[in-house]
Amino acid sequence: MENRHAVSKREAAGMTTEELRTNFLVPDLFNDGQVTLVHSHQDRVIVGGAVPGEGPLKLDAPDELRAEYFLQRRELGVFVIQGTGAVTTDGQRHELPKGGCIYVGRGVRDVSFETVGDEQALFYLFSAPAHTSYPTASVLPGQGDIRELGDQEHANRRTLNRYIHADGIKSCQIVMGLTQLHSGSMWNTMPAHTHDRRMEAYLYLDVPADARVVHLMGEPTQTRHLIVGNREAIISPSWSIHSGVGTQAYSFIWAMAGENQDFDDMDHRPIETLI
Repeated sequence: MENRHAVSKREAAGMTTEELRTNFLVPDLFNDGQVTLVHSHQDRVIVGGAVPGEGPLKLDAPDELRAEYFLQRRELGVFVIQGTGAVTTDGQRHELPKGGCIYVGRGVRDVSFETVGDEQALFYLFSAPAHTSYPTASVLPGQGDIRELGDQEHANRRTLNRYIHADGIKSCQIVMGLTQLHSGSMWNTMPAHTHDRRMEAYLYLDVPADARVVHLMGEPTQTRHLIVGNREAIISPSWSIHSGVGTQAYSFIWAMAGENQDFDDMDHRPIETLI
């Protein structure tokens, strides 16, 4: 498991492009036959990808966690981002199509991933420390709390699906969902915001091979950018804005952890104040 230490806003302001990418961009999460994990000291979250081979692929506890099993002190959110997949939790099998989401609570000892059918399944993982246990629960695509946001005039028409949140699937601190931009729209989260109570991670999806997303980050008065491709993740500290504009429409899975689970707790940054 790769381990990344937290970066302060003062450090980030002086970083080169290469340094910004090394600290905040997570490429290459999806590797054949492997669970790939990146641990961040931003609220001690883990982002990861699982690509099972012919049989089940087990989620083991990396040595760095000093845990008997992965969810001994943690909780986990999982999205299927390709194919149909099965997540087995302590012997209970959960089949999910692309876009399906499952929450697995603290104390579940055995977690494994498996492809169902001919198309290779890909699983995106987001984990955070947990102080108590909530039951494992899943949701199918389009069955969460759906919000229609933006409009075509501002090139930001998008559908936001909340799956793991205070009024949906219960968790200790994970808040997780999927946003899909409509055809012809390119912007997400602009005007931008921060939320000093929570960090956030993005996994950009449905980005065509000849397209990219320009992800905006940094303090509102010290903005920086990262060029992001398909199935690449961003670790966004609580002090950083997190917004993006694509050369074509795209989707992204967002996941938060930290002090609270209030989705609407944001510190809005008017566009005229960004530098």
